[in-house]
Amino acid sequence: MTDASNYSLLLDEIAAELDIPPSKYAQAVQRYTSVGEWLCGDDNSDCMDDPDVYPQGSFRLGTIVRPLKDGKESDYDIDLVFEIKKEKYATTSKEIKERVGTRLNNHGTYRRLLKPEGRRCWTLEYSETDDVGFHLDILPAIPKTPRTGAIHITHRSGNGTYEWSTSNPKGYAQWFEAKNITAFITLEKTQKNMLFESNRELFSSVDDVPNQLIKTPLQRTIQILKRHRDQRFANHPSHSSKPISMIITTLAAQLYSNETTTFEALKNIVFKLDAHANLQQHDFILEKSLADQKLILRTPDDKWIIPNPVAPEENFADRWHENNHERAKMFFQWVKWVREDLVDILAKRSVAQLTESIEPFFGERAVKMASSRLPFLTAPGIITLIPTNTPHIEITNPPKPWSK
Repeated sequence: MTDASNYSLLLDEIAAELDIPPSKYAQAVQRYTSVGEWLCGDDNSDCMDDPDVYPQGSFRLGTIVRPLKDGKESDYDIDLVFEIKKEKYATTSKEIKERVGTRLNNHGTYRRLLKPEGRRCWTLEYSETDDVGFHLDILPAIPKTPRTGAIHITHRSGNGTYEWSTSNPKGYAQWFEAKNITAFITLEKTQKNMLFESNRELFSSVDDVPNQLIKTPLQRTIQILKRHRDQRFANHPSHSSKPISMIITTLAAQLYSNETTTFEALKNIVFKLDAHANLQQHDFILEKSLADQKLILRTPDDKWIIPNPVAPEENFADRWHENNHERAKMFFQWVKWVREDLVDILAKRSVAQLTESIEPFFGERAVKMASSRLPFLTAPGIITLIPTNTPHIEITNPPKPWSK
């Protein structure tokens, strides 16, 4: 194998190490299923209108990584939507938010796990004996445009007032899955067979392996990018201006061209993002093929735009102009770091030599554990191997009442 092929395998293993393990994912699914059952209990008047409870964010997209807090690995964040089928004119943001909080507080166990009210969510904090826990964020919502999946979500401002905001986690997930479908179809059979062989205690046959377990180069690349960002901005003076996950995920998915390996996907995505860095110069004209995609725009009045692909009126970069374009500067600085740290480095060192060099960008434990599973790094001269990626389970079409 070439160095690029072996390096891609190493990146896959690192991403798998950062991913939520299948056993922990199974716990998370059980936990949010139980929460959904309680929220949708027969004695809850909100459930008379057939509510919808479903996962969103990186948990649903298959791009979750273990977060860092104060430079150390922390609990996994699991996002859940509780969508009550009420019309906006018939209720208020404050009423919906408080009703969900009251319902959770009426359960003996959830009362003990419930954290103080957040701006948008209620959070249940699960601690585990092995020091790996979950934060289950429950987002109260009502429908906005049922046909598209758009919802109104509750938002409490700093002064204690409540208002509605909008989101479309279902529509975004469908958009992301469409970007991912070609690679998914290519990998499905091979990965299902491999998953069955390595998880016979979970599955009785290959057919029992769910589609949600398949991981593509796009998903692995996003996991790599998110952990690199977290490590690079840990204790950084501009930590509060680091790139948000929604921007990373959106741009990576739009720039993904069905590359068959994680390294090729990472390299091509980073090169194209780096080409946008010159937008920081006034009057710079982006190369036409990239400009036509309209991924990152700078307006004549010095604002930045990164449109939500399923709701173009929503701008993910609406704060990039603040503080002398601090967030824009940090985004492009981070892209430069990714290129230097993870892409260009392969031209300077062999895979065996660079494992130590990339530890600061993923964590020593993740790199060492990933390297230990690769024969060409543990037994020199062996270059043929079967990838042992441990994928994470993602439920995109769970059974009723958690999916419509």
